[in-house]
Amino acid sequence: MRMGAEGPTASDLVNELPERELAAIIATLGEEKRARSIARAIVACRSKAPIAKTGELADIVARVLGRRHDETKHPATRTFQAIRLYLNEELLELARGLSAAEHLLKPKGRLAVVTFHSLEDRIAKRFFASRGMPAPRASRHVPDEGRPIFAPSFRLLNRRPLSPSKDEIRLNPRARSARLRAGERTDAQPHALDLAALGVPRITLPV
Repeated sequence: MRMGAEGPTASDLVNELPERELAAIIATLGEEKRARSIARAIVACRSKAPIAKTGELADIVARVLGRRHDETKHPATRTFQAIRLYLNEELLELARGLSAAEHLLKPKGRLAVVTFHSLEDRIAKRFFASRGMPAPRASRHVPDEGRPIFAPSFRLLNRRPLSPSKDEIRLNPRARSARLRAGERTDAQPHALDLAALGVPRITLPV
């Protein structure tokens, strides 16, 4: 699941992280409601023998969550997503990539972003929303006190994300969750990168 050659692996994470940290990662980056139960089961299994294969981890999660016969996605999907996002810092890299594109694109240049889950889409949505309109003033009756007001750096090409058609999903089932957002660069100055404003999540350990 690691895209680069350096740094901890998925095996390191699953077999070595404390239970509380595992739960926080799965809950935050996988948006998994039963993250604590999954982390507890992982720790219990690895205490007997290291978890060496992805199939083992998938089975552990499936035993915790169960599986309905009509369920299209494997119950471990969110847990695997969390591990992958954490290892590769994918959401941070997405935010940095969007900001880099904003700086590099010339006027009339276009930026299109395809996301595949809600965490990615939230970042893309906030990016275009914050750069597709002027920064709001606190009140029209209160002076700005020297705060800069940025002009829109993008003209939004679609107010709502574009989704794949039924025909496309039939031909490519993996496209079912894809969302496309796009904007055209204006001649305004790029905005400063604010990770919190874009919704890049922080891992908070449970109490």
